[in-house]
Formats: sequence, C-alpha cells, structure tokens
Amino acid sequence: MSLRIPILTLLLMMLASSLHAASEEVRPETAVLLESALETAPVEIDGQLLFRVRGVSSFPAQQRADAIRERIEKVAAEPSYPSERLSAEVVGNVTMIMAGQATLMIVSEADAQLEHTSRDHLAALHLSRIRQAIDEYRRSRTSDALVKAGLYGGGATVILALGIAVLLVLNRWLDKVLSRLLKNRVHAVGIQSFQILRSETILKAFHGLMLLIGVATIVVSAYAYLHYVLALFPWTRSISNDLFDLAAGAFEHMGKSVGASIPDILVLLIIYYVCRFVLRLTRHFFDAVEQKRVTFTQFEPEWALPTYRLVRVLIFAFALIVAYPYIPGSESAAFKGISIFIGLVFSLGSSAAISNLIAGYLMTYRRVFKVGDRVKVGDVTGDVIAIRLQVTHLRTIKNEEVTIPNSQILNGNVTNFSSMAVTPGLILHTTVGIGYETPWRQVEAMLRMAAKRTMGIVGDPQPFILLTALGDFAITYELNGYIHDPHAIAQIHAELHRHILDVFNEYGVQIMTPAYESDPSEPKVVRQEQWYSAPASSGQRTEAETANDGASPPALADQQPAGWRAR
Repeated sequence: MSLRIPILTLLLMMLASSLHAASEEVRPETAVLLESALETAPVEIDGQLLFRVRGVSSFPAQQRADAIRERIEKVAAEPSYPSERLSAEVVGNVTMIMAGQATLMIVSEADAQLEHTSRDHLAALHLSRIRQAIDEYRRSRTSDALVKAGLYGGGATVILALGIAVLLVLNRWLDKVLSRLLKNRVHAVGIQSFQILRSETILKAFHGLMLLIGVATIVVSAYAYLHYVLALFPWTRSISNDLFDLAAGAFEHMGKSVGASIPDILVLLIIYYVCRFVLRLTRHFFDAVEQKRVTFTQFEPEWALPTYRLVRVLIFAFALIVAYPYIPGSESAAFKGISIFIGLVFSLGSSAAISNLIAGYLMTYRRVFKVGDRVKVGDVTGDVIAIRLQVTHLRTIKNEEVTIPNSQILNGNVTNFSSMAVTPGLILHTTVGIGYETPWRQVEAMLRMAAKRTMGIVGDPQPFILLTALGDFAITYELNGYIHDPHAIAQIHAELHRHILDVFNEYGVQIMTPAYESDPSEPKVVRQEQWYSAPASSGQRTEAETANDGASPPALADQQPAGWRAR
C-alpha cells in the first residue's frame, strides 16, 4: 500500500507550529482562558469516541475531526495493513502519527496543553486508541460478527413481539379484574343531589389510565429494542448512541430541574404551614372576641367575623408575595405574561366588585345597620335579612326581597328606624287639618285621646302635638307619639288613623277636606250609631274601644264646628 503525504499534512504542521509559537507568547493565565474558550470536536469511529481535537479559525475543530476520522477509516478498510505498523514520529515541534508514509494526525504542543499533559504522552495515548479502533472496526465487520449480530437482533425482535403480546393480554386482564373490584366501590362525587363526577366517568378515566400505562410500557420496550439492535451493527451504532444520549439528556435535564426545585419546594411547604398556623391562631382569637371572652373598648363583638376575613386576605396576600419567587417557573416569560394578563383582567373587570367589597367593610365598621333592622335605602323600605361583602338583602313590608349593592348604600342616604327605637323611642307622626272655628285645645285633647287608644304608642314619653301650619282654610296639627317596635310602623299608623277618625266623629269635629266651597247644611261627620253599618259589626271593635265603653264625652264636645262641604 503506497501512501503519500498530502498537502493538508503540511498545512497542519504549519498551523501547529504557529499555535505553539503563539501559546509561548501568551501569559499563563491568559492561555488557560483561551483554552477553555476553544472549540473542540470528537473523533468517533462506529459511534465510539476516540478523543477530542481542537481547531483554529482557518481549520475548525469539526473539519479537523472529520479529516482524521476519514483517514483512520481508510486505513482500517485495508485489512492487509496491520495496526501494529502505526507509528509516532517527531518532526520539529509536532508529533506525527503515521500509517506508513500517510499521516493520520498531528499532535502539537497546543493539543497537549488542552489535555494538560506532555506532547509525547498524548501522542502515545492517541496512537493506542487509533490501533484499538482499527482492530475493532475490522473485527465488527467480519462474517461471524455480522451473523452473530443478526441472530441477536432477530432474537431481540422475537422477544419484543412476545413482550408486546404479553403486555397487551396482561393489560386487558388487569383492566377487567380491577374494574370488577372497583365497580361496586367507586361512587359519584357530588354535592347533595348534584353530581360533579359520575361513577361511569371515574371508571372511564381509570380505563384510560390503564391504557396509558400499557402504551407507555410498549413505547419504553420499543425504545430499548431499537437501542440494543442498532448497537449490534457498526453502521448504526452511532444512531444507537444518539438515542441513548437523547434519553439520558432528557432524564438528566429533568433530574436537574427537579433537584434545583427541591429547595424552593421545601420553602413553599414551610410558608404554607406557617400561614396555616397563623390563620388558625387568628381565627381562634377572633372567635374569642365574638364570644366576648376577649373584649376591647370601641370594638363591637359583631365586628370580629368581618375583621377576621379582612385579616385573612392580608395574610394570604403576604404569604403569596413571600412565596412568589420560590414558585417553580415564576421567572419564566410565560409565567410573567400570564400573571400580567390575570392582573389586567382582574383590575378591569372587578372595579365594581372591589368598590362594593370596600363599601361592605366600611358599612360594618360605621355601624350603619345590622341584620334585623328596619331601614330605608332610597325608595326601598324593609328589614335587613343578610349583609354580604358585595350586597345587602332587604325584605320589604310587602314580603319582597330586594338586593342592593353596598357601594350604592354607602353613597346614598340610609334611614335606620331600629337604631333609636328602644331608647328613647321612634317618633311616629301624622297630620290633620281642622277648621279655625274649632278650639286648638279641643283638637289637641282629641289627638292625645286617639294616641292613648292606639296600641303600640307608649305613654312615657307623652305624645306631643305641633301646629305646623296656619293654612287658608284650616290649621295643620301634627301628632307625634313614641313607639318601640319599628317593624309595626304601618300597623300602628293605620290604627292611629282609625282612632283619630273615631274620636273626631264622637265629638262632632269635622276633619277638613282638601278644598273649600261653602258651608254645608250639616257637619261632615259620622254619627256613633252609624259606626257599625253593614257589613261592619260591633264584634270588630278594638280593645281600646271596649275600654272606653261608658265614658262620657267631655264638655267641649258640645261645641260643634261650622259646616263644611267637599267639592
């Protein structure tokens, strides 16, 4: 075999000399940095790594590695040339590994510095690895080796087919057995009569999980089969190594990611349990405040629950702020983008909800009203049946439920009929118009008598009368009486009006109509014998009427007012 030194060999020698000369002029610390930054490439034969080589800008490392590999394979493809005849010759500042007259590669001082060893030692190591690679290259391509590899490959194929068949049968058998065991034990998940997950859905999910496990097992078996069979033949051994490196790289990356996340996960667990402990302690404290076992001045017990809810939100917010940097993936652009999007949607779509929420807490601490109070909000009058963070529910006197946003309540006027009803009492009032010819003392006495007959109007403090207007045709009297039951305002009002009509009819005093035309021939009053005209009956008399039976009218009853007639 005649091998000649190519022109490329001379170029490599010149490059090696220049690299050696340049390395001698560079300071040691600078040389270390340059060597760590240099690109290297592997020299592989049939998927087996021999060594790595460096390159220069005019002859990159990958091109140099490919050239060395091609020359080694060319020598290995000549069975007549024994590997023992390979030699290492020193030429100037480099060592050349020769195959007869052909140069396989050049080892320079720069290559030795990259491996942190001497040039002669590195050349000897490379020479030994090249000889082993040539022998293995020839041995793996013999007829016996290829037949053996084919038999092993065929056996692996049979084992894979049998394994897949067994896995399929075993998967079906396990699916049937476990389905029978779980069929009577799996129940639907729901809230009362509403089913969130039906039992059939849970069983289908279980079947899908078993199928997924079977498919994953077959995929792993096929991967192991390909890795083994491809490694049997020299031409596909590099593909087998690539498959292994791909899987190993994926598992290595996953392992590093999980390992790097373990400290953050431990910190998150600590934050979780600390937050849980603080919440429990806070709940016990406010429960004690609500039950009056712990008291504070100027702090009402009914404020305990809403205050706890507010403090709980603050604790959650603080815990989230502390835990955010430790959440895996929190530094990624996708996580930040989703966080910004959620914050934007929350800020744009929840302005009204937040205003109602803040208004709910402000109403609680301002003691505007409480559950059970009779209030008037705008045009709605009713009893407070529920106070939520967002809205307040009222039940009107017509038994209608009205929902009012808390922000509307906070920004409007609220009349609370219950806050002052017990002490000193809620003042119930009504007005009547009486002619000028009737003495005002008589009118006030009759109004007090009507108030006294009315159940629900207390005697202490005493009712009082105000003259609110001296009109064109009548004097306007306002009767004011104290009550303690704000929920009976309508009933007390109605009963008071009935007694006013009765008292004024008893004493023949006419209540003025809205307009005056002329004096009527008779006063516009209802005589007592006509009070129970059909279909009314005396059985409908009130307790106050029964108590007044037999009472004689005062002397002022003899004074009859002048006549009036309605338009």
